Amino acid sequence: MKALATFALAALTLAAAAPASAQFAKPEDAIKYRQSALFVMGQHFGRIGAMANGRVPFDAKAAQENADIVAAMAKLPWAGFGAGTDKGAPTKALPAIWTEQAKFKEHADKLEAESVKLAAAAKTGSLDNLKTAFGAAASSCKACHDDYRGK
Repeated sequence: MKALATFALAALTLAAAAPASAQFAKPEDAIKYRQSALFVMGQHFGRIGAMANGRVPFDAKAAQENADIVAAMAKLPWAGFGAGTDKGAPTKALPAIWTEQAKFKEHADKLEAESVKLAAAAKTGSLDNLKTAFGAAASSCKACHDDYRGK
């Protein structure tokens, strides 16, 4: 039930994401939005990583639930990186995000695509498939963090 409620919340958030950029009254609202979306995605991604790396026992159902949430959440944070959101609240986002928007979008698109593949791999119930897809998704996260996230 808890997982269903979490997934429903993620789906509702996803449905609201399209007009999200128009809803930010202040830059700090956009910053909080993107940080929150990335935090939730990271929490669920970390649960999958713990299974993929053998820190916790593999649970196919939990992996699938978490991967579905990651795939849904991977679509959300990008609306919070609009013009003028480089300042207004503490952020680790580097200025290159706003000067290299096409490259940053490539990273975002790659993460979304790898998250969909991760969810598909989780649906197979195979730990080996999950590990492969997790590695690719983790690499896309790292690449973006290396280029666009400060310490």
